[in-house]
Amino acid sequence: MQQLPDFEAWAIFSKVAECGSFSDAARELGLTKATVSRAVTRLETRLRTTLLTRTTRKLSLTESGRAALGRAARILDDGAAMEAEILEEAAIPRGPVRLACSAAFGVRALAPLLPDFFTLYPEIDLDFHITDEPVDLIAAGFDMAIKPGAIADSSLRVTRLVSLRTSIIGAPAFFERHGRPEKPEDLARLPVIVFTQLPQPLDWRLHHPHEGERLVRVEAAYRFNNAAACIPTLTAGLALSAQPELFVRRELANGTLETVLPDWTVAAIPIHALTPPAKARPARVRVLIDFLRRRLGDEDQISGPAI
Repeated sequence: MQQLPDFEAWAIFSKVAECGSFSDAARELGLTKATVSRAVTRLETRLRTTLLTRTTRKLSLTESGRAALGRAARILDDGAAMEAEILEEAAIPRGPVRLACSAAFGVRALAPLLPDFFTLYPEIDLDFHITDEPVDLIAAGFDMAIKPGAIADSSLRVTRLVSLRTSIIGAPAFFERHGRPEKPEDLARLPVIVFTQLPQPLDWRLHHPHEGERLVRVEAAYRFNNAAACIPTLTAGLALSAQPELFVRRELANGTLETVLPDWTVAAIPIHALTPPAKARPARVRVLIDFLRRRLGDEDQISGPAI
């Protein structure tokens, strides 16, 4: 097996030659004089030649030392430049970010925020990938994924972004036709939309700040596997749905949809950012996470019991 060059010793040798002194080189490198001397001796032993002539008054390069100095100095300079570039990249938000996100959250909550993010960080190149399929961040080369719901034990780094307040939502036309429910039990007699990706889609667990929890068994009039896809059915007045208010913020504002049972909420949906298990996140990923936490928090969706 080929033996690797002793890059550290070559870098130390070049600094000694530059300074003309073991002591001065040690001071600049933040090493002990003994460490510097041993590194040069290690090189000379390995090469079976002398690189520096040592006297009590000065150091001088031998012929072999002069021949090697140029390339040894490049080792030190290239290493320092490489570290500086990486440190700069880690500190300044620029470069590509591959982001995977579920469809409903991506379309209804995240996409409206992206123009502001692009304006704030023009040097970040965001590759936004929407999918409801499970994503292997490392194998697929993603820098980050946004996932709703509880997170199982994982080696990935997990950051909670927000908990989405979820309420019972319907259209004025629905209430004209069916009346407004006055208590959670009324939901059992009304046509509702259920989400098939949930483990128990027909069991709606509602929470009241004073009356506690109430479990209601509903009848599915329509079944969807995506919260955003059902919004046209909601606005048409055909059914009720338990929706994150952030997903229908525009419809709530213009009166197309309304909340009912305002003191009762469905368990809030936690939204997490997942990143690979590295010790440090690049600046381009850190600022995206911070931006989302700040902007999603500004939407005042952090209420209701988290699941």
